[in-house]
Amino acid sequence: MLGILYFLIFSFSAQDSGRSSSLSQMISEECVGFVNQLFRAGWDDARTAQMAGNFEYPLRKLAHFSEYACMGVLVYVLWSQWMERGRRLYLLTVLWVFFSAAGDEFHQYFVPGRSASFRDVLLDTCGGAFGMLFCIAVGALAVRLGKRRKRRTSA
Repeated sequence: MLGILYFLIFSFSAQDSGRSSSLSQMISEECVGFVNQLFRAGWDDARTAQMAGNFEYPLRKLAHFSEYACMGVLVYVLWSQWMERGRRLYLLTVLWVFFSAAGDEFHQYFVPGRSASFRDVLLDTCGGAFGMLFCIAVGALAVRLGKRRKRRTSA
């Protein structure tokens, strides 16, 4: 799964600026069109296009965050098979995501019309940390529910 995610991330980064922009514009237009239909807002084409243009940048950043949140989940689960949960595992997961994001931005620097951004590295790292924290929270909830179930069955 992690290999597939790396492939997807680096494939998106390998797109030149024109392809990347047209893809995110198309997705933005679809999202705005969906909201328009869902709420029966009745926006005309000009309003829909304007909203899609405004939505494109946040959508791109959300995609970055989400990709690396998935990476945080996958890396945390992978490394937790061999390491005890604790600061070392948490640090390793965050560093792994950070260096993956930095590598992706470095790669993107050499793609025509694209640039590298340290802010994207930080955003991606935050996404990875969020994914890891999600795993920790789900694990803690599972332990709590398991203890509660055990108490009920023994009573």
